[in-house]
Amino acid sequence: MSRVAVIAVGGNSLIKDKQHQTVPDQFKAVCETVNHVVNMIEEGWEVVLTHGNGPQVGFILLRSEAALDQIHSVPVDSAVADTQGAIGYQFQMALDNEFARRSLQKGSATIVTQVVVDANDPAFQNPTKPIGPFMDEAQAKERQEKDGWDVMEDAGRGWRRVVASPKPQRVIELEAIRALIKAGQVVIAVGGGGVPVVERQGQLEGVAAVIDKDYASGLLAAKLGADSFIISTAVDKVYINYGKPEQQGLDSLTLSQAKEYLAQGHFAKGSMAPKVEAVIKFLEAGGQEAIITNPENLGQAVKGLAGTRFIKD
Repeated sequence: MSRVAVIAVGGNSLIKDKQHQTVPDQFKAVCETVNHVVNMIEEGWEVVLTHGNGPQVGFILLRSEAALDQIHSVPVDSAVADTQGAIGYQFQMALDNEFARRSLQKGSATIVTQVVVDANDPAFQNPTKPIGPFMDEAQAKERQEKDGWDVMEDAGRGWRRVVASPKPQRVIELEAIRALIKAGQVVIAVGGGGVPVVERQGQLEGVAAVIDKDYASGLLAAKLGADSFIISTAVDKVYINYGKPEQQGLDSLTLSQAKEYLAQGHFAKGSMAPKVEAVIKFLEAGGQEAIITNPENLGQAVKGLAGTRFIKD
């Protein structure tokens, strides 16, 4: 049976900078990442792609706010689903075009993925994830009173809506994803961490929340029994003492070493720490290998020649 890799594509692979945010710009960036992914596929890997969607959800909410006097607003869970479809479409087109260029008999499919979170997750009592446009304090307080939003001041730049970031518990479409892999399809799934849903009396209900993409991707990889869980990000490998004179790149880490460095504070909370935490959870759930690297090093990383490889002790 072919090896299966779940590759979590970081936001840098979609929007590289503020000067390249348009949909055509994003598609060009997607094509660059897909080229590296297809190199792996040519070598026999079955691939599931996941992706971030923070800026894209923000764009949808910004448009929604700007048009409030003309049309109804878009709920957060629907915005996540919208981005899953739009970004998935870009990945499908890029993949299908690259398959055609290389004469590969391969297909791709996007699954709009629901991910169950616990309605009692403590994150719902302390929403901290900023979404949508900036507001002044008066606007923010008005939306808080009128619409029940949680709002907070964001680093001196203005006020923003904040939502919870609960931990993922279960991927609803897991078996559909598994079936597509078996059918030889490249699957794009759990985009943006998945559409957050809770279960109430056996029924699913969307909630205003944002699930960490790397946590959800690691959960999916573990449930699929993936041979490798790969986080594709902006740096070539994981570093300790990052940005300092004694900075050191790590070629490999055991599970216990990863936990130790995490506890020592080597990984920034807003960037590398969640990625390492996702890797730890994957290995603890039965995974055998995880890799953190950048898109251009994907092919070399799975051969052990680039990136940072995580293994059990």
